[in-house]
Amino acid sequence: MSLPSKSAYLNLLSSLARKSSSRIVLLVLDGVGGLAKDGKTELEAARTPNLDSLACGASCGLSVPVLPGITPGSGPAHLALFGYDPLVFEISRGALEVYGVGKTLSDQQIGARGNFCKIDGDGVVRDRRAGRLRTEENARLCAHLNERIGEVDGVGVEFVPGKEHRFVLILTGKGLSSKLFDTDPHEEMKHYAECTASDPEGEMTARVVNSLMETVLDVLTGEKEATGIILRGFSGRPEIPTLGDLYHLRPAVIATYPMYKGIANIVGMDIIGCESTWGSQVTALEELFGRYDFFYIHYKLTDMAGEDGDFEKKVGFIEEADGAVDRILELKPDVFVVTGDHSTPASMKKHSWHPNPFMIKSIGARIDSADRFTEGECARGCLGVFEAKYGMGLMLAHAGKLDKFGA
Repeated sequence: MSLPSKSAYLNLLSSLARKSSSRIVLLVLDGVGGLAKDGKTELEAARTPNLDSLACGASCGLSVPVLPGITPGSGPAHLALFGYDPLVFEISRGALEVYGVGKTLSDQQIGARGNFCKIDGDGVVRDRRAGRLRTEENARLCAHLNERIGEVDGVGVEFVPGKEHRFVLILTGKGLSSKLFDTDPHEEMKHYAECTASDPEGEMTARVVNSLMETVLDVLTGEKEATGIILRGFSGRPEIPTLGDLYHLRPAVIATYPMYKGIANIVGMDIIGCESTWGSQVTALEELFGRYDFFYIHYKLTDMAGEDGDFEKKVGFIEEADGAVDRILELKPDVFVVTGDHSTPASMKKHSWHPNPFMIKSIGARIDSADRFTEGECARGCLGVFEAKYGMGLMLAHAGKLDKFGA
């Protein structure tokens, strides 16, 4: 696949990339960056002996997910970590979820990310997550909807369960368009939004979605927790070059949530199955370490605690993640990177624009004065503040996977 002409840096990386036996481990602590409470951020308040020891022998800095002041979604934030310019390569959250649950999209399909939620008789969203619905209940509801609905206005409808309250919607039919606005109001105590088209070609699909929303409300009448759905991130089939094609890597992902498996799947990573615990993720890395040369490990719980506004719980999850870092180091990866995809301060209960702490450990790392893995210490590091899309170049360079540029 030819790259967009605006992707000059990615084109350069790809032209310099070469195969080598070195191995890279990228650990992403989702939403790890925070803001101070009583003078300390969540990272500063946490006891993290392994991460701090790592920082003392690493190069540290701060990475900006997109551009200064821009708050990223998880999709563009992760694309940047893998070296793609998120302003050039756009993948909707819906496509990420679709591929994350093991589905794909054809030319006659669009996908969307959905939540089961609690909607009252006036159409007001009372709880966007239906009390963080149990995954088993999610599966029951998806099966119920598939049995009762099947199609709307001649368009095929499929609900695919995810984790907790999350599901994927796949629509199949001719003339469908993903140029739609969300039905998710993104806040509670607001009426769910009417689906409208962002382009005239999406008007037919918007009518189908609105009919579906009403049908689901009817079918879920009488349910206690989930009485409706909200949808966001409508997407068609994504077109993007893979990490194997770009960098000659054999990449794999170890993640527990579909969205992150989805983006990894789209960029050509093998999905490694494991149980939904941090210890199981690290065990999977240990068992398959010799099979791949690039591992992306995603730790979700820090972000969840931040979105819940629970500072202490986020501190605890940071400490949990730290507890297994020594096991990763025992594998002796040639390059070990720890960072976040974005910040999720507990005080904000949502993603923010703040730069992420970033550290890279390798035999070629220039040791700087940072002595902890925190926002403040990484700000003192030798890497400075850089756009996250340049992080992949640093990983490849430290791993000896880039040739020299020029004579």
